[in-house]
Amino acid sequence: MADLQLPLTFLHRPAAADTPRPWLLLLMHGVNSHEEDLFGLARFVPPQFHVLSLRAPNVLVPGAYAWFQFAVGADGQRRIDREQERESRFLVGELLASAAQQLGVPAERVVAGGFSQGGIMALSLLLTRPALLHGAMVWHSRLLPEVLPDVAPAEAFAGKALWVSHGSVDNVIPPAAAQATREFAATLPLAVAGRDYPVAHTIAAQELRDSMDWLQSLA
Repeated sequence: MADLQLPLTFLHRPAAADTPRPWLLLLMHGVNSHEEDLFGLARFVPPQFHVLSLRAPNVLVPGAYAWFQFAVGADGQRRIDREQERESRFLVGELLASAAQQLGVPAERVVAGGFSQGGIMALSLLLTRPALLHGAMVWHSRLLPEVLPDVAPAEAFAGKALWVSHGSVDNVIPPAAAQATREFAATLPLAVAGRDYPVAHTIAAQELRDSMDWLQSLA
């Protein structure tokens, strides 16, 4: 297999060589992190998946990256850099389509996943460009209200899947954010799975096992 040519720095764990119908899992890290963070989970991902872990395009400090920058106002509300978010979402969509084509994986066997801000990206991509992928795996994240005007028509989500899990004592993104995501997803013909776990802003061991079981169920 030729080396992948993609517009962002990434790490790649190929699918098992004997896989007749490989899948693709795209992983996106949280703010202030990098591509090696979630790539450490690749060994738990079912072997029929290619795993691509991306580095976000916006440099905060050396070794720390973001998909978009944000500020928290005095009222506690988060205000994002909308231009950076749109640019990153477009870039990830184009990258995902290119990677899938280079790897010979059709859109119906593609999943985007991420933690925290990376989960925002995965969810936003599924909601705005569902034709590119089968589903999204969203850990400890939230739905951006800024993305709602760009959500695809409901019929575009028929047969698509969404995993949403969160920490019941998450001190960075409150559990109410996950509930809001689930409630919005329930208005669409999406197959929604996932639950909350008794942890803060980190992926619980059981959460990871359940997420991987969900991935396996798709394949």
